Amino acid sequence: QCTPWSAKSCCTANVSKAAHEDQSYLYNFNWNHCGVMSETCRQHFIHDTCFYECSPNLGPWIKWVDQSWRKERIVDVPLCVEDCETWYQDCSEDYTCMENWHKGWDWSTGTNRCPAGKSCRKLTAVFPSAMDFCEKVWSNSYKYTTHKRSSGLCMQIWFEGENPNVAVAKYYADRLNSAQTPRPLSLLALLGPLCVFWAW
Repeated sequence: QCTPWSAKSCCTANVSKAAHEDQSYLYNFNWNHCGVMSETCRQHFIHDTCFYECSPNLGPWIKWVDQSWRKERIVDVPLCVEDCETWYQDCSEDYTCMENWHKGWDWSTGTNRCPAGKSCRKLTAVFPSAMDFCEKVWSNSYKYTTHKRSSGLCMQIWFEGENPNVAVAKYYADRLNSAQTPRPLSLLALLGPLCVFWAW
């Protein structure tokens, strides 16, 4: 499932292999915490892991964090509507007990289990909409958008052939750079008062 990034990636073959395991060394996370996850749903989470670990195009959304298990994370990566809606639909018959899969688990056995007081419910009961699911399941790593894959304004978790995310990442990186670079008029506004001062 990590083949889309085989030409240029930020992960190794071992990471790619581990992404496909039910409980890999990557996070020691158990997908089957509320019964066996359906294969169609599981495929999306494998794609998600590959995307997170292997994509070289997540730079515009990487933020530094001070956490014991990581020092950086992605925030508000704009997902194409097809990716989010299909993921949600394919997991609609599965069960979970947690709204945020990043925290709150019982790790006393070395793997994630539902904490006391949290019962397994259908995923659609925990996440009433695709937006709810995509934005909350990994604590706002993703941002739900209405942009379609053809728009060039959203990231695809899965694709075949040429990587469409290269152009999307460049677009957002350029926006970030232009926002951080003083515009000529802004610079003149800053220099104007100094010119008046020097004239005196």
